[in-house]
Amino acid sequence: MTRERTLKTTIRARMAKTGERYTAARRHVLAAPAPGDTAARAATTASTIRPAARPASAFPGPMPSAAANTRLIARSGHDFAHWFAVLEDFGARTKGHTASARHLSADHGVPGWHAQEITVAWERATGLRAVNQRMNGAYEVSVSKVLPVDVPAAARALEATTARTAWTKSAEPALIRALLGGLRGPGANGLTDGSKGLKRCRFAWDDSRVEFQLVPRADGRADAIAVHTKLPDTAAVETRRSQWRAALTALAAHVGPAPPPPSRRARR
Repeated sequence: MTRERTLKTTIRARMAKTGERYTAARRHVLAAPAPGDTAARAATTASTIRPAARPASAFPGPMPSAAANTRLIARSGHDFAHWFAVLEDFGARTKGHTASARHLSADHGVPGWHAQEITVAWERATGLRAVNQRMNGAYEVSVSKVLPVDVPAAARALEATTARTAWTKSAEPALIRALLGGLRGPGANGLTDGSKGLKRCRFAWDDSRVEFQLVPRADGRADAIAVHTKLPDTAAVETRRSQWRAALTALAAHVGPAPPPPSRRARR
């Protein structure tokens, strides 16, 4: 009974230091050296659980903000410095993104989305991944704009020739040509219906790819979202970001303010 109680104390001590779930902590404790010597095993486990966190100045890339740290602590129990040290101890540099995120999730109980968030943040901080860069080396950018009309009205501004001509005059010509190719080009499907009332189209722009979506909002308006992938570098990211912002701003200005909701008396 005493030995079992000591084992549980050792496991809980590891859980407190690593953030692991009980089953993961128990597996590591039982796998530690000197299984016949509980005290020695506990000391070994405590000394190898996690290396000291590196200071922010030791990382060449950007570190997460204080607000991001606060959110992560609420979700996982520890800050980025803690989890960065866990990844360093795991050997994430050689084991890769997928194995590292899985280690956080499976062995430390970090929720899946946050395991990905931590791993990406660590890769950026260590210089293994640039901001807006995917693990395959390509870059991407996402630009969105709230439109003052609903999805059907926004779709008409894209699909109707007269309306589209009006708002695209100030947009980047190459962007508009690519968008037209996705809406009306050979093999194009135009704006297709997705789940929950959204509309989307996908198209190529030179060697890159775009997914354009109109997504309904709870207040009746629509979000216009352009996700531009397979970009070659950060310069292309900033160029496409600027072009999409200008185009979506022009679209929002063209469709104009949404009509006011009907009064209670009118509805009666």
